[in-house]
Amino acid sequence: MERQDDNELWDILGRVPEPILSPFFARNVLRKIRQEATGFDRARKWFSLRRLVAASAAAVVVVGMAIATHHPVSKTTSTNDLDTVAKIDPQDYDVVADLDELIAWDENTMWEEKPTL
Repeated sequence: MERQDDNELWDILGRVPEPILSPFFARNVLRKIRQEATGFDRARKWFSLRRLVAASAAAVVVVGMAIATHHPVSKTTSTNDLDTVAKIDPQDYDVVADLDELIAWDENTMWEEKPTL
């Protein structure tokens, strides 16, 4: 940009005083650079305890869901179940039938009695 392009701007820039730097400017800048956190310090702050706990909990949930959804479930009955059914005595079926009759009789007679209150 040349002076004849915008005379007003150049006039304003001519009236502004130049900035005065402190004699310790370079020293202060270097001190700030040294005080800034290094890459390792920034990474250590990023991996704070709160973030690590949350990330590990999320990882546990994801792994648990993956195991739960991909774990094959056996649809076949085991031989132990068949052996248990085979070992039931036929008299047990009679006892269960008698218990069913007793429960039905008890439920019916409970409503026929008159309340004592």
